[in-house]
Amino acid sequence: MADGYYDVKPPTSPSATSNGVSYGGNDARSTTTSPNGFSNGNGDARAISPSNYPVKSELNGGGHSAASAAAVPARKKLASWVGFSNLPNQVHRRSVRRGFQFVAMVVGESGLGKSTLINTLFETRLYQPKHIPAPGEDRGKTVQIESISADIEENGVRLKLTVVDTPGFGDFVNNDECWKPIVDNIEARFDAYLEQENRVNRLKLTDNRVHACIYFIQPTGHSLKPIDIEFMRRLHTKVNLIPVIAKSDTMTDDEIVVFKQRILADIAHHGIRIFQPPQYENEDEETIQENEEIISKVPFAVVGSDHLVNGLDGRQVRGRSYPWGVIEVDNEEHCDFVKLRQMLVRTHMEELREHTNDVLYENYRTDKLKAMGVAQDETVFKETNPAAKQAEERALHEAKLAKMEAEMKMVFQQKVQEKESKLKQSEEELYNRHREMKDALEKQRQELEDKKRRIESGRPLTPEKGSQKKRFGLGK
Repeated sequence: MADGYYDVKPPTSPSATSNGVSYGGNDARSTTTSPNGFSNGNGDARAISPSNYPVKSELNGGGHSAASAAAVPARKKLASWVGFSNLPNQVHRRSVRRGFQFVAMVVGESGLGKSTLINTLFETRLYQPKHIPAPGEDRGKTVQIESISADIEENGVRLKLTVVDTPGFGDFVNNDECWKPIVDNIEARFDAYLEQENRVNRLKLTDNRVHACIYFIQPTGHSLKPIDIEFMRRLHTKVNLIPVIAKSDTMTDDEIVVFKQRILADIAHHGIRIFQPPQYENEDEETIQENEEIISKVPFAVVGSDHLVNGLDGRQVRGRSYPWGVIEVDNEEHCDFVKLRQMLVRTHMEELREHTNDVLYENYRTDKLKAMGVAQDETVFKETNPAAKQAEERALHEAKLAKMEAEMKMVFQQKVQEKESKLKQSEEELYNRHREMKDALEKQRQELEDKKRRIESGRPLTPEKGSQKKRFGLGK
């Protein structure tokens, strides 16, 4: 690859400023005097000028009061170049010093050009010419896992590349659970990294997790086969899937367009998640357009070749020569190899590593620890949206008010029932008293009428017993 990862050089520190501050290097220790005569003797002279203290200058010469000066906030302006804008360059130096690790897995049936494509991607002979078994030779009965590692350096950046190959996938008559060795290998790499995290000393962590899985699809032109769908369904939650159409030079442009639509329709129908280049805020139009072009090419129709052939214009190009013409690997009009390399290596390699670490590995780690019985409060370290949190608090408050209202209604109804029962009891008591008084009055009225009839008839009234006793007592 002609261009490197980092084309922008770090900005050079200014040798002198308007205030007389000199930055000669990190280790330079010289006494620098500012225009106002202040120096610290450590090479970090700070020029003190009235412009650095706008509030004080306004109070002394502007004639403003202290209240107005306190009301208007002072805007800080840097008198010289401080240097915190050099932080990306510091990260760059640290990353270059440590180097990078990237693990790619290639999966597909034999004869689809997996080894050739890897050699074409990284422009190196990772794979040597393979031995093709004879017709009567034993080819094995299970899927094998082979890893090839190489240290690649480009423009001072070191990359430890590991390619995981899966020979034997889909080559048998009975392909039942042929994806199981691949899933076991990915989970074993997750377990190895989890074990390293649980060690006492975690200074040196070796990241052997699979960051990208390039899945090769046969150029049939129809749709995905059941083994393709089942494999991607089993692995799309554990690895970043990148589907590619192998040997796309066997199809016409129109057939490739229709085949891509059918593949995407099958992927969407079965709910398979493939890697999509992320889009961030505040990106320039060129980057956004570049990401849209990459997304429009998924799945990538690629052609691999690590041999140089003579092009139509006499140039030496990587490609394949046919009687009807030459297929150039690095020509975007012939295949999508350039877009695949751009997404996989040049622009989104770090996103692949980050998505593997932050999403895929974290989900696997959470499920693994929960299966081991390790419980954790889900609300701890949970990132919440302020608007969603406010809506949740509002819903909880409304539910609390509704509960209080229901309790108050219940208490009110209970008190009303108690009051009604008391009033009914009082009404019954008053009714009984009224009936007793009415009976007593009726009896008294009858007695008076009886006495009246006796008086009118001339019959003497019979003295009452109590009155007779009283009379006898008085006589005695």
